[in-house]
Amino acid sequence: MEYITAQEAADKWGITRRRVQILCAEGRIDGAMKMANLWLIPENAEKPDDARKHKIGGSNGK
Repeated sequence: MEYITAQEAADKWGITRRRVQILCAEGRIDGAMKMANLWLIPENAEKPDDARKHKIGGSNGK
């Protein structure tokens, strides 16, 4: 399996390196592992959904 760094994932997904590191630390990126100071992320990993976004609609009308 090939891996990319947090910076490479950040560039690929259009987010910051720090956000990728946080997602890794929270276990939200499958297969990510920390080696010393470096997060290694499978190159085929997908960007997790942003849990801060809410869908509009539904039964409560928001």
